[in-house]
Amino acid sequence: MSSAAPTADTKQNNTGKGVLDKAGQVRVGEELDIDAVNYWLKQTMQGSDYDFSELPNVTQYSGGASNWTYCLAYPKFELILRRAPTGTKAEGAHNMGREYRIQKSLKPHYHYVPTMLACCDDASVIGTEFYVMEKLSGVIPRKNLPRDLKTDEASIRAMCRAVLDCLIELHSVDYEAAGLGHLGKGSGYAQRQIDGWVGRYQKAKTWNVPSGRYVIQWLQNNMPQKERICLIHNDFRFDNAVLNPDDLSEVRGILDWEMATLGDPLMDLGNTLAYWVQADDDVMSQMVRRQPTHLKGMMTRDEVVTYYCDKMNVPKGDFTFYEVYGLFRLAVIVQQIYYRYHHKQTRNPAYKHFWVFVHYLLWRAKRVIKNKS
Repeated sequence: MSSAAPTADTKQNNTGKGVLDKAGQVRVGEELDIDAVNYWLKQTMQGSDYDFSELPNVTQYSGGASNWTYCLAYPKFELILRRAPTGTKAEGAHNMGREYRIQKSLKPHYHYVPTMLACCDDASVIGTEFYVMEKLSGVIPRKNLPRDLKTDEASIRAMCRAVLDCLIELHSVDYEAAGLGHLGKGSGYAQRQIDGWVGRYQKAKTWNVPSGRYVIQWLQNNMPQKERICLIHNDFRFDNAVLNPDDLSEVRGILDWEMATLGDPLMDLGNTLAYWVQADDDVMSQMVRRQPTHLKGMMTRDEVVTYYCDKMNVPKGDFTFYEVYGLFRLAVIVQQIYYRYHHKQTRNPAYKHFWVFVHYLLWRAKRVIKNKS
């Protein structure tokens, strides 16, 4: 637990107004027991320079569809709290303690990780585990960049390269030195991932989504013979990056480490590309786009692969397996979220039509296979 004093960032407070990412109203059914949280913080962080004598104003970030993320605004500082959602959870998912410990261990070796402050593994406090960390202020490139943010093609290109460089840097971290070697399970990562995601899809399947048999069988029959293992984020996207509003090529932080593990870096890149909607993609892609990869200056998916492989000094080769894997995995994640809505375990209306997106992702994966064959 850190006892560092909270400090005000006057530059952030006086520049970039209207473009800094902000939380909004707490969603119905996802309220925090802030009295319990504040009491726990007061007891746990005794001796620190944080003052918990007053209750904070609580807002919630809308971007996350997995763990719930809140901003606790105290009079003199702000903190971020992350907790698991309610309802049925996939095995191994939403492990707050694991997410906290990974970031705490990684921070000295990868400075983009936020500073971890405290973790609560006592579910009786608010009904689930949660942790609290520093708040990183800046621009988070969501579906559309803030209207007041001044950009041009060159600045967008610089932003694109900067975020990709963070992924490349992560894949170069000495995970043993960071004390994260225990995350690995040895060789056979691709096989475990395919088996795992197939099982999760079958478990979360509802009547209104396809079997996915064609894509599943193709993945099972086309796994790469060689794999390299490194530390991977497993959900690396633009809307998990925090950028300096005055210089979009400066990344202040990388968020959401829930699924971080040791795995194949090309599969991690495939996961990233599943969200990468470029300017010439079809209407359905544009409708579900959640990051600004369509803007002039952004690389295409093929350019991303070339850029990554050049900087990592690895042969580009055939990327079809990794692209299809990323699309299938995303389809499973979307279906798991929809499953919770379908069974009335969440009331978030944003999930109502997620089953349509599952159809689309499996169709797109099938099209990639046929186009590359």
